[in-house]
Amino acid sequence: MRYRAELNADVTLTTGGRLQTQGLLVDVPHLDVTQADLATILVGALGLRDVERVELSGIRTFAEPATTGVPAPPRLRFVELSHVISDGMTTYPGMPSPVVSAHLTWADSRPRYAEGTEFSLDKIEMVGQTGTYLDAPRHRYEGGTDLAGLPLERLADLPAVVVRTAGSGRRAVTEADLEPYAVAGHAVLLHTGGDRGWGTPGYGVDAPYLTGAAAALLVERGAALVGIDSINLDDNTEASGGERPAHTVLLAAGIPIVEHLTGLEDLPPHGARFTAAPPRITAFGTFPVRAYAQVPYHEAHDHSRSAGWMPTR
Repeated sequence: MRYRAELNADVTLTTGGRLQTQGLLVDVPHLDVTQADLATILVGALGLRDVERVELSGIRTFAEPATTGVPAPPRLRFVELSHVISDGMTTYPGMPSPVVSAHLTWADSRPRYAEGTEFSLDKIEMVGQTGTYLDAPRHRYEGGTDLAGLPLERLADLPAVVVRTAGSGRRAVTEADLEPYAVAGHAVLLHTGGDRGWGTPGYGVDAPYLTGAAAALLVERGAALVGIDSINLDDNTEASGGERPAHTVLLAAGIPIVEHLTGLEDLPPHGARFTAAPPRITAFGTFPVRAYAQVPYHEAHDHSRSAGWMPTR
């Protein structure tokens, strides 16, 4: 058997830093392990140095069947990153709202089937720019790759990098914001806080955006996809003069764009896997997606705390 402990910990470092964990799993030698032993095991497992104090709580020890040398896959949590689509909602001011209705109701279907069997066939009329959606190159370029032509490698199970400017008071995400990150092959998700106004008249007013120079840097460094929790990846104010440099540069390079994301505050800077796959529709450049991320429990974050990184369950 394999013995493990699940615990919460509050670790204070001699350097003044602090680490808090919830629901952390560690291997232990037996079920009767003491708190002192657990503190030592925890410090070693996390590779910590200069530890001043370790406080433990919520300790649970348990046994599970031992593996045969193959490590167990990490436990994952799913994080929703899409807005809900509903009848009459507004995504982008001035765009038609979706119309959700029944093509065939349960009542109308009953004569077609055996007694007690009924179905609903629903329909929706909408533009591609509804809810949280993905732009393919065809959105910007006549003859560009459409939704059906996008490879899954650009859409599904991508390692994610979350770039945070939320709370900075700045609208523009710049090259300096991206500079610290390795983005090759990653979904680069811009957490600007722009989703706070979703569904209100203020959504989209002086909204956050990615600069053209920053978009060019992402192309140069090989980003696989770029997403933002704002109304547009580009500056959509009159001051932009109608130019859309981020769309222009990224879609020319075949890098899909996801707009109107939400919930990015629930993702860690690194470690999440991102998916946003639209239907395979030909001659279509934009369509809603159910964007989501998979996050290992040990890499989950609590961004409401100023103490820094905090694994959670």
